[in-house]
Amino acid sequence: MAPDCRWGITLPLHDLPLGEHAGIVAELDGLGYTDAWSAELNGADAFTPLALASQWAGGRLRLGTAIAPIYTRGPALLAMTAATLADLAPGRFVLGIGTSTPVVVERWNAIGFEAPYQRSRDTLRFLRAALAGEKVTERYATFSVDGFRLDRPPATPPALALAALRPRMLALAAAEAGAAITNWLSPADVPKVRSAAGPDCELIARIFVCPTADAEAARAIGRRALAAYLTVPAYAAFHDWLGRGELLAPMRRAWAGGDRKAALAAIPDEVVDDLVVHGDLARCRDRVREYRAAGLDTPVIAVLPAPGITAREAVRGLHP
Repeated sequence: MAPDCRWGITLPLHDLPLGEHAGIVAELDGLGYTDAWSAELNGADAFTPLALASQWAGGRLRLGTAIAPIYTRGPALLAMTAATLADLAPGRFVLGIGTSTPVVVERWNAIGFEAPYQRSRDTLRFLRAALAGEKVTERYATFSVDGFRLDRPPATPPALALAALRPRMLALAAAEAGAAITNWLSPADVPKVRSAAGPDCELIARIFVCPTADAEAARAIGRRALAAYLTVPAYAAFHDWLGRGELLAPMRRAWAGGDRKAALAAIPDEVVDDLVVHGDLARCRDRVREYRAAGLDTPVIAVLPAPGITAREAVRGLHP
């Protein structure tokens, strides 16, 4: 694989305790993976798996957060944590940030979810200054910082990336970070997202892969994951923009009415097959390549639980 052809994996793997990842992480570069990206929802935090991976993976793997939420950490704490990772993986760390969702921010962390576009913009501007070692005293639109300077700014500041779904946030990601992170899209959706992000913005997407030839099992697993995301307002608007609003309307009505079982059943097979990669390992690899051919720069595989295969086996079989 050419050096500019990136191929990532999401850490940690769902069925492997974090402390037992050293062996598989050490294999990633040799298998052809260029990137390892974390996620943060209600399991591992975004930074600890990457701190460990920086010591297990040698010096070639690029590491990134996808994403670190910007409401649940203060700006200075976010800068300090990013500086630590940049020191552990000099020149190879990407700080991917995003708003997360109202459920995570408000219901789980008791923090107001306000002005997400402006908060994203302000956080990127603060981080760029702070990670360059500048002393920051600034009244931004959504927060203020008075006299913060990193005690040990990284020799190589980390690259920045922003979670973005629709045109306004994609344009912000391109202008202020140079990289956009998205997910839950099909290869056919990539050109529309690329058009909004522009040609020079690195486009990163988490690709959900359920490596099983049992299509019905894969669709059942996929529906559970999709229902949790596509009922979130930002993702609902994203798929309206992509043209799936009518297909997803029955699922949304059932979900809003409290009938979770009916909501799952209402997600059409064609939507699951569009958004969840499934099939045998060769079929899954080919499908991920379709994303790259459509204009995605960095596919980041997220292995979903699948019958008959461990996540470790899937990682070894899903290499480029």
